[in-house]
Amino acid sequence: MHLSKYSIGVSSLTKQKLLKSLRSKRFDESIVEAFEKVKREDFVPDDYKYLAYRDRPLPIGENSTISQPYTIAFMLNLLEVKDSGSILEIGSGCGYVLALLSVMAPNAKIYGLEINKELVNSSKERFNDKENVEIIYKDGAGAYSEKAPFDCILASAAFSTEPSHLFEQLKDGGVLVVPVRNSIIKYKKVGDEVVREDYFGFSFVPIQ
Repeated sequence: MHLSKYSIGVSSLTKQKLLKSLRSKRFDESIVEAFEKVKREDFVPDDYKYLAYRDRPLPIGENSTISQPYTIAFMLNLLEVKDSGSILEIGSGCGYVLALLSVMAPNAKIYGLEINKELVNSSKERFNDKENVEIIYKDGAGAYSEKAPFDCILASAAFSTEPSHLFEQLKDGGVLVVPVRNSIIKYKKVGDEVVREDYFGFSFVPIQ
């Protein structure tokens, strides 16, 4: 599919509509600004660039998808991102969420774990000039104990059961946001306790 000038123009208008929609849902402005600065069309195949700013998931090849912008914004809002410390994304795919995080937290160290070699290679090309982003070819189910503990852990694929083994990779005060089956769950580590919040009605590919 070849993109026409008309399609590209519609994409630009749709981006402004998406940003307006995110603001209307009262997401933190730092999140909306990240969506404004990062070009989603750079992270999707050519055949889908004209749909880049529709609020919907899109295929990115390798049997993977880039998540719906609203869902990403919702998870980032829960994550309590700060511009310091370390952040881990499990299942970083094409790297779009890593790019958003690098805008929100340019002084943090950000790690992405991805099990698909082709997606790892393409992501590394996109981030070759970003010193604070590191992409690792690794099964993310066990997270990344080598660099733990983290201030924030975000999973972009669904676990089938509560991933309690990840709690030990959080710093005190750290936040884990993870899909479990059809819910997004936020866990916050407070001393020896982990506080849980459940949000129902989402759909994710299962973690591999």
